[in-house]
Amino acid sequence: MDATVQEINLDAGHWKRNLVVCVFGSFTTIVAMTLLLPFLPLYVEQLGVTDHAAIVQWSGIAYGATFLSAALTAPLWGRLGDRYGRKLMLIRASLGMAVAMSLIGMAHSVWELVGLRLLTGLLGGYASGSMVLVAAQTPKERSGWALGVMSSGIMAGNVVGPLIGGGLPALIGIRATFWLAGAVIFITFLGTTFFIREEKRPPQAKGKSRGGWGAIPDKRPIVAMFATGVLLMIANMSIEPIITVYVAQLVVPAQVTFIAGIVMSAAALGAILSSSQLGKLADRVGHWTVITGCLAVSAVLLVPQAFVVDGWQLIVLRFLMGLALGGLLPCIASVIRHNVPEIIAGGILGYSVSAQYIGQVLGPLAGGYVGGHIGMRAVFLGTSVLMAVGAIGNFIVERGGRRP
Repeated sequence: MDATVQEINLDAGHWKRNLVVCVFGSFTTIVAMTLLLPFLPLYVEQLGVTDHAAIVQWSGIAYGATFLSAALTAPLWGRLGDRYGRKLMLIRASLGMAVAMSLIGMAHSVWELVGLRLLTGLLGGYASGSMVLVAAQTPKERSGWALGVMSSGIMAGNVVGPLIGGGLPALIGIRATFWLAGAVIFITFLGTTFFIREEKRPPQAKGKSRGGWGAIPDKRPIVAMFATGVLLMIANMSIEPIITVYVAQLVVPAQVTFIAGIVMSAAALGAILSSSQLGKLADRVGHWTVITGCLAVSAVLLVPQAFVVDGWQLIVLRFLMGLALGGLLPCIASVIRHNVPEIIAGGILGYSVSAQYIGQVLGPLAGGYVGGHIGMRAVFLGTSVLMAVGAIGNFIVERGGRRP
């Protein structure tokens, strides 16, 4: 009996160490996925593409390939994690990405580059797998804070990756940059293998997961979280195609690219700063309350973005919106964890990640279309309406869940 109690106490303390390893691993893998953005056209040109339009086209295909394959496979890795263990999925993802990133540095044609980017998304999924493991292993009363810290690490990777990609190739070369990224991810693989400890799962979770979608007693909260994930990414990404042109109307030509870069990073920086704090707040006041509040505040903040007259105003408003949106990712994962059986949590969270990837695709497409055909102000106002609808929808679903 004493040995059993000691083992329980020992396992209970491992969630903090798991969190540290998962944050580091998610940060490094996201950096690796995004660092090629600044120099990708140069690499495509090195691989034999000479026409300017073709360089732009192949760069877009190569960059989006990873996220396409990741969106398609996230539910599969989630279900396999439920069945065979989440730590095993993290080991698979870190080793697979280390190999894939190193191979990208050895590509000899643009087709190989696209294929290896697809392979990176197919073998990856470390960040989404980490969210699943942290959500499952962390005590429920601390899950919001822990997932907020995880979210900060992921967003930091999205900010730091392009910054590293903008400077490192000039020092060591493009191919060596990929090899270095692969080596850093291999360190993540070692840390995951030797330092993460996964608590024992229920006996039924070791076999084939039973029940699936039909095992969820109330599906409305899960559908609401999928929709919220899509809205979050649309809010972040809808201005990407128009931001440089929009900033050009606000500042002198010499400052356009500099200000546009700051605007793109402002929301991510705000989210990094607020994620863990909003997650901690959600643990106290309720995850639904924070989700509804975040969506409502972001809807309000999007309206003045359509009417700014100077670049600094847009920067401040995007930063404030990032502060508001920072609470959504950890709260989405927490609500899903609290509303699905443990044995299918990984699969459902995998579908949630896929929904967010869909938002990453729909956001730029919709923003570019609306901005080009209706006007750039309509992008901000239309996104504001979507966020307001999301806030109202989450409020209705949450109130419906309170009724017997």
